[in-house]
Amino acid sequence: MTAVRAVGEPVDVRRSARRVPPATVSRLPLYLRALAAFAADGVSTTSSSTLAAAAGVGSAQLRKDLSFLGSHGTRGVGYDVANLSRHLTVALGLTSQRHVVIVGVGHLGHALANYSGLAGRNFSVVGLVDADPRVVGTTVAGLEVQPADRLGRVVAASGATIAVIATPAEVAQDVCDAAVAAGVTGVLNFAPCSLRVPPEVDLRVVDLGSELQILAFHDSRKADAGA
Repeated sequence: MTAVRAVGEPVDVRRSARRVPPATVSRLPLYLRALAAFAADGVSTTSSSTLAAAAGVGSAQLRKDLSFLGSHGTRGVGYDVANLSRHLTVALGLTSQRHVVIVGVGHLGHALANYSGLAGRNFSVVGLVDADPRVVGTTVAGLEVQPADRLGRVVAASGATIAVIATPAEVAQDVCDAAVAAGVTGVLNFAPCSLRVPPEVDLRVVDLGSELQILAFHDSRKADAGA
């Protein structure tokens, strides 16, 4: 699929996206979310400074990030909201629905399975797996929870390419290995531990405890400065 620069030069977004630095990739969803809010408010064009402020970054950083995708605003006009949204959607690989399997259907797994924001971003939870016999066989978000030993079959049957791990830390690596062996190419880990994956599998970690500790560090520094 070919996107068109505001200045008129065509660019293959998917090809250029392969060269985008990881730090830039991590900011693209922020830009897309800000653009969605603009569109909902009926805004059709935006300046780099306005978009950057909405995304919580500097305008120079935003322009540099978008330049990796071959996306440039028009001088005196800015960025077309709809066009840039499509551009980022293609770059992030969100033009087709991504199937997700959640392993670990405790409180967090329940919340993730019922999170409406996934469908709005073209993700579909297609399988739920848990090792607790009290949970297996129950229905969550319209899906029947399958036993842990069926993880491979769930991935194969559903076509899931992303596994979300919301299990206790002590079993997370085994779950990750099983999901990778079944064919997933992306893992989102909520378990409080480090995981090992092959080079061809992408791993993202959401560690709430670590994030809170970082906030506590900064909070203590502010308190010390004000003492």
